[in-house]
Amino acid sequence: MNTDKIYAEQIANEYSKKETTKVKQLKKLDAKAQNPAKIFGYTFGIISSLVLGTGMCLAMQVIGYGIGAIIAGCVIGIIGIIGCAINYSLFKKIQEKGKNKYGSDILKLAKEIADEQ
Repeated sequence: MNTDKIYAEQIANEYSKKETTKVKQLKKLDAKAQNPAKIFGYTFGIISSLVLGTGMCLAMQVIGYGIGAIIAGCVIGIIGIIGCAINYSLFKKIQEKGKNKYGSDILKLAKEIADEQ
């Protein structure tokens, strides 16, 4: 087997023009509809859990000292709990907005793909 030929073909394939199929277009549209909600959900969830953890550390006096740290920790912890609690419903609303925005295009393209086969 000629490894130089195989290597040359791999390099040529990297630089050749790629065709975009309807299935790839459908996957891209689906990603456009889903990704903003996923990014928001992960980011907001991480931030909310960090806020909750900071509140717990203050309330248990791991960081800070005195009654002020306990009160501040409770308030910050409650804000973190609220953030964690509403994260899923916010995620669903953003996801629904994306589905409404790109839904007709996705359905049209999916129908075209189904009709071809």
